[in-house]
Amino acid sequence: MSSRPTLPAPPLPGVDDRWALFLDVDGTLLDFADRPDQVRVDKRLRDLLDDLHGTLDGALALVSGRSLEDLDDLFDHPPWAMAGLHGLELRCADGRYRGVHIGHARRSLVRDLAGTIAAGRPGVSVEDKGIAVALHCRTAPQQFDSLRGDVEAVLPSLAGYEMQMGNLVIELKPEGMDKGKAVASLLSGWPFKGRLPVYVGDDLTDEHGFATANLESGLSIRVGAREPSLARFSLPEPAAARAWLFRVLHALKHGALSHAHSPGGNA
Repeated sequence: MSSRPTLPAPPLPGVDDRWALFLDVDGTLLDFADRPDQVRVDKRLRDLLDDLHGTLDGALALVSGRSLEDLDDLFDHPPWAMAGLHGLELRCADGRYRGVHIGHARRSLVRDLAGTIAAGRPGVSVEDKGIAVALHCRTAPQQFDSLRGDVEAVLPSLAGYEMQMGNLVIELKPEGMDKGKAVASLLSGWPFKGRLPVYVGDDLTDEHGFATANLESGLSIRVGAREPSLARFSLPEPAAARAWLFRVLHALKHGALSHAHSPGGNA
């Protein structure tokens, strides 16, 4: 049995606490599927996020490795702020968009190299995200370590790109942006500014989000049991994360017991 201390469950807000919710999607709000296009969002989750968005006066954002186009398709073009491709795409609460331009030739090169790698490894699939490419091996987890070696081998030919590790996925993405920087950018403007950041995520890519939340004396909440992590609280699985968000909504509307308030009170 592990001797590691178990992270506590996250607290609930007081009715006057001013939280800003930053939520990863796959592995956090939604269970993983063998392929990203097999994931579905049910009406109950969409309604929950809509209600939280309204109750928080708009201070809710999705922060995902998926593209904004993919997130719009999944969540039916929501009004919430969203950071896609780990922050390479950012749509603010007021609709302003910030993105990164990568030329067609470079995008084709990255896609072709990823396709060549996948062709030589049964069970590895390619997800074209436009300016980034993901190599998934969820159906062949034994391929992960050797897949990492293949990606590392092509990196020298891709100036300006970096390797991003994830849960049975490796991405080639433009360097210089991560989820923590995306959260920091959102926190600098309306309606997030001055609120307590609460970041919920499951993967290595979410560690940057945890770091930003911790620096702002916020809450960092890991979904799952991955170690090590900068997170200070934990929920065991996406179903538990969704259930906790329902309790957060109730607490924001109706109040919670004093011992369940977030540390530090109002942001």
